[in-house]
Amino acid sequence: MNANIGLSEEHKAGSVKILGRILADEFVLYTKTRNFHWNVEGSNFVEMHTFYEKMYDELDEVFDEVAERIRMLGHYSQGRLKDFLQVTSLLEEEYTNDQQKQLQSLLSDHETVIRLLRNDIDELQDKMHDAGNADFVTGLLKQHEKWAWFIRSYLR
Repeated sequence: MNANIGLSEEHKAGSVKILGRILADEFVLYTKTRNFHWNVEGSNFVEMHTFYEKMYDELDEVFDEVAERIRMLGHYSQGRLKDFLQVTSLLEEEYTNDQQKQLQSLLSDHETVIRLLRNDIDELQDKMHDAGNADFVTGLLKQHEKWAWFIRSYLR
């Protein structure tokens, strides 16, 4: 059934395209964080293992919410890894158990996502006239800013 929510089909499709890239970025970041959780080593293993677990649990909730936002617009949400890898703005990494490399990689990804989300908010609000999703993405931006701050604190 068509979602009659005050947005044109063109604007809904534009919002879905933005949200689809966000979903892919969130899923790749989730996967990378989970990988680091599995492979972390060091004298503070338990602390880092727990830190990564908390982060990927929160990312799991985020990408589920993004997928649901796409469905709210009346579109199907992508869910195949090959689809995510075609539209993500993030890169997969080689395996490493070096905490500093892991953290630097995650920080770089969160900061990339933050910069992209800032642009997405403007596009959703100004071009798609989609205040609801602009507000939703603003919330995501705040979460990524907090995660980046936490990661930066470990890298000092």
